[in-house]
Amino acid sequence: MVFRHTSAAMPSELETAMESLIKVFHRYATNVGKERFALSRRQLKDLMENELSTFLQSQKDPAAVDKIMKDLDSNCDGHVDFEEFVSLVVGLSIACEHCYQNKMKMGKK
Repeated sequence: MVFRHTSAAMPSELETAMESLIKVFHRYATNVGKERFALSRRQLKDLMENELSTFLQSQKDPAAVDKIMKDLDSNCDGHVDFEEFVSLVVGLSIACEHCYQNKMKMGKK
């Protein structure tokens, strides 16, 4: 478990989500030196095909992974580290929340 709890309480829903995010990243990432883990383009593609398949299938552009890789790789080292990966998850989460809000508005009318 990623988080240490001082009591016997179960982890919160948010703590569980954070732990899942870390575990998913490390399931696909490899050590690229000095205890630094990151995703290559191929690993990012595998992660997206398996973990974000609905999003990836909705992209009409066959070069979507390459474009996403370029956008995420802020330090231009050819890898996506955890901090760069989190920006993808945050962006997608914001987009999903906007869709959720729009559905809520439509349901209230």
